[in-house]
Amino acid sequence: MKVGIIGATGYGGADLLRLLWQHPEAEEIITYTSSKQDLHIHESYPHLTAMYEQKLEELDAQKVASEVDIVFLATPPGVSSELTALLAQYGAQVIDLSGDLRLEDPDTYTAWYKRPSAPSNLLNQAVYGLSEWNQEEIKEADIIANPGCYPTAILLGLAPLIKEGLIDPNSIIIDAKSGTSGAGRTPSLMTHFSEMNENFKAYQVNTHKHIPEIEQVLKSWNDKVGAITFQPHLVPMVRGIMATMYGVSIKPTSEEALRGLYEETYKESRFVRIRPAGSYPATKEVYGSNFCDIGIGYDERTNRITVISVIDNVVKGASGQAIQNWNIMNGWDEATGLNVVPTYP
Repeated sequence: MKVGIIGATGYGGADLLRLLWQHPEAEEIITYTSSKQDLHIHESYPHLTAMYEQKLEELDAQKVASEVDIVFLATPPGVSSELTALLAQYGAQVIDLSGDLRLEDPDTYTAWYKRPSAPSNLLNQAVYGLSEWNQEEIKEADIIANPGCYPTAILLGLAPLIKEGLIDPNSIIIDAKSGTSGAGRTPSLMTHFSEMNENFKAYQVNTHKHIPEIEQVLKSWNDKVGAITFQPHLVPMVRGIMATMYGVSIKPTSEEALRGLYEETYKESRFVRIRPAGSYPATKEVYGSNFCDIGIGYDERTNRITVISVIDNVVKGASGQAIQNWNIMNGWDEATGLNVVPTYP
């Protein structure tokens, strides 16, 4: 198949290029831009030298749809809602890595993203691409709303508990940390080296735009779930997310029983790894890979369950899951092109 990438000069786009290079079904990869025509991608990313020599091509939706079979949109919020409608109109499959198509309610999107929503008919066509949980819907989809990085780690970690009704849905607290690549490549004071090195920041307190995305999915699994407490933090590393989630157990349980539930739930999932007793995951252990590693703890004294979930935010939280969804859409092995061993140390 011929693959198009719009937004290849961002970190998500660059990682798509890295992973698609080894994908056996990617016959040709074409990169498009609205502002940097004739720039060679290796001028922006020298690590791709001798791998991708072509220039970025001008972005015209009809031309793109006529040239490729699938388009990955690694664009900022507000861009893909317009492009997706045009690309779909001209017959291309679309996987959108931005947040434009994730929220089902247009008013909710507008309230949290502070911009107009995509039209309802487009939102209704988009399938939420949480690969491990929406496979049947993804198989039939032409438009995929790729989940956010934080929601991917959080939802994979909470799913078994929420679906089985094992925790008080009003007790959920999520404490999450991310590397600076999650903020994108555009320089800012927030991620400036002098500001971030040897520092640790909470940000967007009670206002992060991934909150309604997380709540939407949790409520679809269990209608008793209400508002959640989610607080992200920025740590001085490049890649990785660690989400630590707490919830009060509905009834006394054991760590062994909880681990058994997770192992049974994810036994067929290629990219979810459950840690053994007494072992908890670290971000470095999934670096550069599409894995989500999960550890479970239970405190008998407080009757509180703790779930620790880690991913590489640029891979499982963006490009890797997008390729996993592309594989599912086409009936290929979901791990095609993604059998990458994490980089360690």
